[in-house]
Amino acid sequence: MATAKPKKKNPRLASGRKRVRQDIKLNAANTSLRSKYRTAVKNVEKAVAAGDKDKAKDLFAKAQSIVDTISDKGIFHKNKAARDKSRLSAKVKALALKAAPTPTAA
Repeated sequence: MATAKPKKKNPRLASGRKRVRQDIKLNAANTSLRSKYRTAVKNVEKAVAAGDKDKAKDLFAKAQSIVDTISDKGIFHKNKAARDKSRLSAKVKALALKAAPTPTAA
């Protein structure tokens, strides 16, 4: 038999009611930023998978600023942001090296 989750009570104090209103707005803003972050990362990875070096570089530059914003606002930890930027950068650099012609020995 599944136990029902207890119903949340409305706060009695005015400060508690205000906090609930603020939390709803903050949650919506954070969700939106998190979604923007995921989309930016996904777009860079798609460009890398497609082998489009120029597009990947442009998208990576935009993704970097989004990741920094998310980190500054505390939505993601700064180390996670740095790790994600590093991994994306490595993918874009690998794409650039793979696309560059290798010099042949004469």
